[in-house]
Amino acid sequence: MLPVERQQRIKELIQDKHNMKIAELSKVLGVSEMTIHRDVKPLIDEGIIMKTFGGITIVRDDSSVHEAPGPEMCVYCRRSIHEKLAYRLILSNNKIEMTCCAHCGLLRHRQLGDKVIQAICPDFLRSTTISAPLAWYVMDTSIRIGCCQPQVLTFEWREHANNFVQGFGGEVYSFREAMDAVFQKMNGHDQNCCKDR
Repeated sequence: MLPVERQQRIKELIQDKHNMKIAELSKVLGVSEMTIHRDVKPLIDEGIIMKTFGGITIVRDDSSVHEAPGPEMCVYCRRSIHEKLAYRLILSNNKIEMTCCAHCGLLRHRQLGDKVIQAICPDFLRSTTISAPLAWYVMDTSIRIGCCQPQVLTFEWREHANNFVQGFGGEVYSFREAMDAVFQKMNGHDQNCCKDR
């Protein structure tokens, strides 16, 4: 099978399943995992799919003809939404999108750009609602909350984020820094992000 044929098959599989592991694609298509990584790169560059830990997922956009996720599903990764972690994007057309966590929220926010007029998320420690662009983000902490990787925790106050990092490790980022960091980690610029959980 030629690379272009495998890429077309990958598109069909990901539209049907929404998320797939690289190992699963390797088995289905009968090629090495390295070949799958080469095959998905152009699809990632085109914005059709995005890289996840050990796999790929379909990218949702406004022109998608597929069924929209339900109100309790993340618009980005289609996982269940837990209120304690939910990130909300208020769009210019008065539509509200929800993601399961700040990881997906930052990626979707980056994808939508100026269409987002406001974004809110919960403070990880206090469970209050805060403005996402004014929040502080912690990544690479030793605490695992069971959501998307690399996990991103949100804090209203930088002091709280710094204190959390002192106890549990990680790094503190501003909104723009966090958006860039999670995008880079998901696109292979950080070699530690692509290991299976």
